[in-house]
Amino acid sequence: MARADAVVVGGGVIGLTAAICLREAGVEAGIVAARLPHATTSSVAAAIWYPYKAYPEDSVLSWGGRTFKVFEELSDTPESGVLMREGVEIWRERVPDPWWAGAVHHVRRCGDDELPPGYIDGHAFAAPVVEMPVYLTYLMDRFAAAGGNVQQRTLSSLDEVDARVVVNCVGLGARDLVDDTSMAPIRGQVVRVRNPGLKRFMLDEENPEGVTYIIPRSDDCILGGTAEEGEWDLEPDPETAAGIVRRCTRLEPRLAGVEVLEHRVGLRPGRAEIRLEREDGQGGVPRIHNYGHGGSGITLSWGCAEETLRIVQEVRSA
Repeated sequence: MARADAVVVGGGVIGLTAAICLREAGVEAGIVAARLPHATTSSVAAAIWYPYKAYPEDSVLSWGGRTFKVFEELSDTPESGVLMREGVEIWRERVPDPWWAGAVHHVRRCGDDELPPGYIDGHAFAAPVVEMPVYLTYLMDRFAAAGGNVQQRTLSSLDEVDARVVVNCVGLGARDLVDDTSMAPIRGQVVRVRNPGLKRFMLDEENPEGVTYIIPRSDDCILGGTAEEGEWDLEPDPETAAGIVRRCTRLEPRLAGVEVLEHRVGLRPGRAEIRLEREDGQGGVPRIHNYGHGGSGITLSWGCAEETLRIVQEVRSA
């Protein structure tokens, strides 16, 4: 069997998007992953475009801006599961313009009538909301249509991959797979509820009781959340869930008594800085690392995928 041009390791949104970019640019790329996309952390994500716990900011702004544009285009494709929603980020104190404002078309100050009681400032903007069960299926179908295939296999080393280029998109798995001890989980718990007719998202990152957000999708809403650094527990905590629902209902009274559909926990791949770079592995095989996106995997996915493609093309033309 011919040796692959490239193999992407990891089947979350970062790996899938990178693999699509490679194949659609003519690179014969496959995916090797321990878990299929719908079983990854990506499937748990509330998945609104919003730079969260990802660094450095200048790179995040560039990658995020590119991803925003791709999602805008995808919002015209119903089967993608991408919706453009308007919403607000609210604050209990006066704040400057958001550092990421340059990546979106228009950010404006909230009017007083847009702020819940107790809040004195906020930003209103439109952003992509990505319905992950639908979107991951769309990505898988798009990858398959480009000739790609996914092999489900657990690796103990990147040296087990036979390819001219190895693309490492394993997220939190990099802690073990490439011995990156700087990787740490940021535990996120959410509650999925029936949508009582909400259209606007609401973000309250500095809520003293815990990060709070309401992300309305087509038929449901994702209510959050938590950002517990260093916590590995994947079991939903009932007390935490009750607190999430209580905080969200305080912001949006229409959530009172709403039907709870599901409790989920995911571990965001936290790192001091995203690692997107080339190194040479065993036998001089180029490795491209693309992981450590914190809470911004969706937000940065296409920008980082295109950067990965650029590096692969440099490797191939060298």
